[in-house]
Amino acid sequence: MTGVGHATRELEVRRVRAGRDLPAAIIVGIVLALIIIVPLFTVRPLWIAVICAAVTVGEFEMVRALRLCGRRIALAPLAVGTAAMPAVAYLTGTSGLVLALAATVVVTTAWRLAYSDQHLLTDMAAGVFCAAYIGLPAGFAALLTSPPDGPRRVVAFLATAAASDIGGYTAGVLSGGRHKLAPTVSPGKSWEGFAGSVVVCVIVASVSMAWPLHAALWQGAVLGIAIACTATVGDLGESLLKRDIGIKDMGNLLPGHGGIMDRLDSVLCTAPVAWLLITAFAPPS
Repeated sequence: MTGVGHATRELEVRRVRAGRDLPAAIIVGIVLALIIIVPLFTVRPLWIAVICAAVTVGEFEMVRALRLCGRRIALAPLAVGTAAMPAVAYLTGTSGLVLALAATVVVTTAWRLAYSDQHLLTDMAAGVFCAAYIGLPAGFAALLTSPPDGPRRVVAFLATAAASDIGGYTAGVLSGGRHKLAPTVSPGKSWEGFAGSVVVCVIVASVSMAWPLHAALWQGAVLGIAIACTATVGDLGESLLKRDIGIKDMGNLLPGHGGIMDRLDSVLCTAPVAWLLITAFAPPS
C-alpha cells in the first residue's frame, strides 16, 4: 500500500506540474488525430470542412472571451467569413484567401457600425484581429492541402507542430522547468521545455520532409526550428491574451486541453511559416 500511495502521489505531483489532466489529454489527442487523418487521406474536401468547423468554433470562443473585457464584435459575419477563408483558399489559392479576408473585415466592420459609436475603434480593431488571427492562417493550412501530395505536406506541418508541444511538455516536466521562459506570461513555460521542443521538432520535421516529400535533411531541420519558434510564440501569445482577459482557458470543449483555441493557438501561428517553407523546400510538381 505504501508503494501504491507513493506512486499515486507522484502521479498527482506530475499532473499538477504539467498543468493538465494527462489521461484525458491523451485520449482527446488520439481522437483529434483520427478526425484529422481519416478525411485528409480519404475525402479531401471533408478535411477542408473539418478546418472550417474548427476555426468557426475557435472564432466563437475568441469573440466570447473578448466580450468579457467589453469588446462588441459582430459574430455572425466574422464566423461566416472565417469559415469561408480555408474553403476559398483551397479552391482559388492565395489571391482568393486575401480577398476573403478583406471581405470579412469590411462586412464585420460595417456590421459593427450599426451599433453605438462608443468604443467603436477598439471594437473594429478587435474584429480585424479575430479575422486575421484565426481565419487567415487557417487558409494557409488549407493551401498546404491543394497540391497532389497535399496530405503529406499537412502531415509534415501538423506532426512537427504536435512535436513542439510533446517535446516541450516532456522536457519541461522531466527537467522541472527551473529556468522560466516568460514567467509573467506563462509560468509553465521553460527554456528546458523550449529546448525539448526544438530537438523533437527537428527530428520529426527532418523525417517527414526527407521521406515522403524528398527534401534535404537540412531543410527539414530548418522547418523544425522555425515551427518550434512559431509554435512557442503562438502559445505565449494566447497565454498573454488570456491573462489580459482574466481567464484560464478559452473554453472547455476538449477535456484536458481546454477549448478549441487552446489547441489551435500554436498551429495557427505556425501555418503560414510552414506553408512558406514546405512550398519552398518541396515545390509542388
